[in-house]
Amino acid sequence: MIAINYSTARNNLKDYCDQACNGETILVTRKENKDVVFISLNEYNQMQKELRNAKYLAKIERGFKQIESGRGQEHELIEDENDEEDLV
Repeated sequence: MIAINYSTARNNLKDYCDQACNGETILVTRKENKDVVFISLNEYNQMQKELRNAKYLAKIERGFKQIESGRGQEHELIEDENDEEDLV
């Protein structure tokens, strides 16, 4: 991780953007602890995907715990005719 101040980031923005695109994390320090971080879009997207996966897995875990504690409910599956058309 590279830590730079706001003025350095502003004066060398292209260079730091290039470094972020090459996998470097750039911390830009600012007044009043309003710091920001430059990362590549690919890294950001990966972090968002991991967050969504973690939330999804937590929901599944909660569901298993509800079933184990006897609070589950049984339902019949409802077939959606549109689903079959999508498979063709």
